Amino acid sequence: MLNKALLQELKAALEKEHDRLVGELKPIARPDPQLKGNWDAQFPQFEPEESGSHISREQEEDEVEEYEANLEAEHSLESRLLSVTRALERMEKGTYGACASCGGKIEHERLAANPAAEFHIKCDPGNGSETTY
Repeated sequence: MLNKALLQELKAALEKEHDRLVGELKPIARPDPQLKGNWDAQFPQFEPEESGSHISREQEEDEVEEYEANLEAEHSLESRLLSVTRALERMEKGTYGACASCGGKIEHERLAANPAAEFHIKCDPGNGSETTY
């Protein structure tokens, strides 16, 4: 069981990260009203140039490039935001600090390094373990 002081410290870190992630998402994406927690990257709108000109085509290419970069950033930020949000929800439910795979206790050091961790190191699917779901 996590002591109250550590839990409050981790919660504050998660809330701060949540706010930072939302702040980074807002300029490039909008929340999807149909799907909670989902964000949609916005297509950039540059100033219009004379239609059919070489500059106009270059501008269109720049818009597409920027959109692709925004889309990649949106996916990465949205994924992390989802992890942070789920960690805050686990805190509210009282299940924070328990491995989502085996139910064992997640190490304090791991939570300090990544307060949104859902698994202890042995069960983390990202580390190549052979966890089954």
